[in-house]
Amino acid sequence: MPHDTMQINFVRLDSQLPLPRTAHVGDAAVDLHARVDVELEPGQREAVPTGLAVAIPDGHAGFVLPRSGHARRSGVGVVNGPGLIDSGYRGEISVLLINHGDDVVRFERGERIAQLMVVPVPSIEWQEVDSLDETERGDGGFGSTGS
Repeated sequence: MPHDTMQINFVRLDSQLPLPRTAHVGDAAVDLHARVDVELEPGQREAVPTGLAVAIPDGHAGFVLPRSGHARRSGVGVVNGPGLIDSGYRGEISVLLINHGDDVVRFERGERIAQLMVVPVPSIEWQEVDSLDETERGDGGFGSTGS
């Protein structure tokens, strides 16, 4: 089944960093690379610039996602994961990394640090009502299924 192709305009703020692209056909996200060397002590957070500015189309949003390999090997994640890039933002993408591990973690300039996924978002009209419709689940909180 063919997929529609969306054009995403971008500016590479550092010509020595790789172009955004998927590693394999069908991948959902492109890699984001560190524009600078970074060292994260255990528990430390750091905003790491990527050298990339994008124009997310109206009706879409960009999600900055952690790389699962970094999470598994060293406990590094994205603090606000996923990070949200609204369609009106045109500045450089920075990734808010955090070291949840026990050891110092280093990333060299050009190393893959996160992923960017672009997803459609609906236009929403919020409507205040007196009550909400009932569901089988009810108001059980925080994702609990009761088990």
